[in-house]
Amino acid sequence: MEKIKIGIVGVGHLGKLHLKNLLEINSAECSGIYDIDEENLRKVANEYKVKYFSSLIDLIQSSDAIIVSTTTSSHYEVSKLALQNNRHVFIEKPITSTTKEAEELISLANSKGCFIQVGHIERFNPAILSLEKYNLNPMFIQSDRLSQFNPRGTDVAVVLDLMIHDIDIILHLVKSEVDRIDASGVAVVSDSIDIANARIQFRNGCVANVTASRISQKKMRKMRMFQKDAYITIDFLQGLSEIYRLVKPDEETLGISYGEIGIGDKKKKVIYEQPEIPEINAMKFEQELFIKSIKEKIPPVVSGEDGKKALEVADYIIKSIEISNQKLFN
Repeated sequence: MEKIKIGIVGVGHLGKLHLKNLLEINSAECSGIYDIDEENLRKVANEYKVKYFSSLIDLIQSSDAIIVSTTTSSHYEVSKLALQNNRHVFIEKPITSTTKEAEELISLANSKGCFIQVGHIERFNPAILSLEKYNLNPMFIQSDRLSQFNPRGTDVAVVLDLMIHDIDIILHLVKSEVDRIDASGVAVVSDSIDIANARIQFRNGCVANVTASRISQKKMRKMRMFQKDAYITIDFLQGLSEIYRLVKPDEETLGISYGEIGIGDKKKKVIYEQPEIPEINAMKFEQELFIKSIKEKIPPVVSGEDGKKALEVADYIIKSIEISNQKLFN
């Protein structure tokens, strides 16, 4: 089958990673790259031996699909132009700056018969993929995503830069409508929110407590989930998941026994399991799934609608923090 021609718009740090992985995929070819920074554009083209375009529309018209890895503020215009020209688009997270922009892109894609996939890469973290065979029904989630300060990404609040990864995963796992959100946060070293916490309540009773910071001393990207008869930990940095299950004392099961917990006839046996972790390059895998969607004409795993839902929650968190801080200082 003919290779899918994919162009990359934006070849900064993230765009170069996309390019490197794309060049390793046999079912696709890089049609070229484009960046508003012409010096960097030529440098990257020379380094990776790929064609570069001085015009965005020329790149789009030379491609079957486009990877958009520009600044968030330009996602809408770049993706809109590609969709208007009947090209599929892979948009790095967050999908756009506003939900209105996301809705317009989704509507345009639908009218053109094109796909939008959003780069919520943590969906493809080996630690998350290792849990696919388990029945996950979390009722309480604690998520912490902490990073050391890096000027890259500070054009948006930490909610859009980091927390949105966990928001997307939580919405995907819980599968219930959001009922209420309480949030707090502050700007410390940039002009936007650098540390934030949100408590998200769902209609099915699940509660998620989510913290994100880009001014921490050490990196941490962990999620802990509690559900009936199970406690699950996910370490995104280590690519590791662990499960502690509660079973009846006389139940035969695989795993390491960690003793018992409970009182009287309600005692249960604690069983420890470490799911097998697949050896997967998350970025390359999400690109391969994007290509598969195009070839087989099947909806992307992380759709434009998924990206919009995560953005809606992130947007609400940011607005709640801004309103709260205005009340505090007025």
